[in-house]
Amino acid sequence: MTKLALPLSEYAVVLVNLGTPAAPEVPEIKAYLKQFLSDKRVVDYPDILWQPLLRGIILPFRSRKVAKAYQSIWWPEGSPLRVITERQVKALGKRLELTETPVQVCYAMTYGQPSIGSTLERLCESGVKRIVILPLYPQYSATTTAAIADQVADFVKQTRNLPEIRFHKHYHHHPTYRAALAGSVRSHWQKHGQAEALLLSFHGIPERFVRLGDPYQQHCRETAVNLAADLGWPAEKVIVSFQSRVGKEQWLTPYTDQLLEELPGKGIKNLQVLSPAFAADCLETLEELAVENKEIFMHAGGESYQYVSALNDSPCHIRLFEQIVLQQLQGW
Repeated sequence: MTKLALPLSEYAVVLVNLGTPAAPEVPEIKAYLKQFLSDKRVVDYPDILWQPLLRGIILPFRSRKVAKAYQSIWWPEGSPLRVITERQVKALGKRLELTETPVQVCYAMTYGQPSIGSTLERLCESGVKRIVILPLYPQYSATTTAAIADQVADFVKQTRNLPEIRFHKHYHHHPTYRAALAGSVRSHWQKHGQAEALLLSFHGIPERFVRLGDPYQQHCRETAVNLAADLGWPAEKVIVSFQSRVGKEQWLTPYTDQLLEELPGKGIKNLQVLSPAFAADCLETLEELAVENKEIFMHAGGESYQYVSALNDSPCHIRLFEQIVLQQLQGW
């Protein structure tokens, strides 16, 4: 049991992920994309240039395409990302109960609902005085984790009686994350056998952001090196790529879709793919990576393409969250 200075009811843990539209329909998709693509952490072009393009061209056309993609992966219970996040919250709550530290666990989304600000406001109104913010991004990027910090700061600016807040920056190096990631690959191997190579497809960011100091690319490459070592695999058989680029600006390379077109010609026709940057399966994994990119690879001459699921609410993943939370609660 972690000894706490205040009653348990005055502590809370908030898991934060990117977000999801409320429904797989064009109006909800449009509202979600507008909020997401208006965040300066994501797109930092001047508003006078970006907003007319966003509202006049991107949202009207992209929303319809994205709505169809969401409809293809939407679960009966709702958005996969939301459903999995709710499962993670429930599982983490149970784990903390077993450690006799049953602090309140909830979740918020950077874009969409429940918002970070409304979640923090609700917790404070209920008497919570100390809050651990756990962004569900193993690798830090200003486009994701810092966007959460911005919204926490916005809440702080508007609040007179502030709660104490602890913020966990990243965990790609954490031993339990490494064990969970390697364990998910080994589990897949036990069922399906090993492929000729593992492709680690991370969500991309503009290359310019890395030049400005974002450590995301370094964290992604460290994740790949660690995974190869933990699996006992040659480093050259664990390949890194970046997906989901937007616009004409140069993003981190190699691009996943282009690389998948090239690999069969280089003799790699049996491929297993995972996306270590995603703590929960979502549109980018269930549709873009598992379906769209599979078609690219197979059309280019690939023979076998298997997607390895995100860690989701697996026991080892929840154990990781538990360890991070208990670490953050130390001395508090």
